[in-house]
Amino acid sequence: MKFAVIVFPGSNCDVDMYHAIKDELGEEVDYVWHDADSLDDYDGILLPGGFSYGDYLRTGAIARFSNVMKEVVKAAETGKPILGVCNGFQILLEAGLLPGAMRRNESLSFICKPVQLRVENSNTMFTANYERGQTITVPVAHGEGNYYCDAQTLADLKKNNRIVFSYLVNPNGSLENIAGIMNEKGNVLGMMPHPERAVDTLLGSADGLKLFQSIVKTWRESHVIKA
Repeated sequence: MKFAVIVFPGSNCDVDMYHAIKDELGEEVDYVWHDADSLDDYDGILLPGGFSYGDYLRTGAIARFSNVMKEVVKAAETGKPILGVCNGFQILLEAGLLPGAMRRNESLSFICKPVQLRVENSNTMFTANYERGQTITVPVAHGEGNYYCDAQTLADLKKNNRIVFSYLVNPNGSLENIAGIMNEKGNVLGMMPHPERAVDTLLGSADGLKLFQSIVKTWRESHVIKA
């Protein structure tokens, strides 16, 4: 499986994401600049954290108009796995690939620490290697991770089991403790915590590695040629 790590001006977690895929997962991966006009050569698309375009206007608001985002939308429509982490999640929200919006943390402070998450849905291409209800430890690092959506959207997320991760102890005021959600098709996941920073026990946790392993496992199963 071959991954693309999208790099925007201001991305700063792209190297972490690349390391997680290449060195810990053992899969192919390339950095892809924001002005790329094709993602056809890639099986999975990763939008890393950081401060794309300095987070001017709103987090992800300018990156959403980058040339490569047309290709990200196209990849999502064809069913390729798309993962947006932190700023990547914010970009997916701005691009309309996921519903809702991000607000400033309730504390109005930048939060950087390990947090515990509950796996709310283990029946996804991103969580196949977890168990429903499992508690995992993954770090957060954000100033605007306070997820919000209207009542109708929240009801839809709950009804269709699209809340993938929730916080055990809410660090930012996020609605219903939401830490990660997916689209209706189930191939686009946005989450504020950083699984790429939890891929080795030397980093304090290896719980995030299972997310990437889940993507590869599901992708390979879907590409097995049946006799």
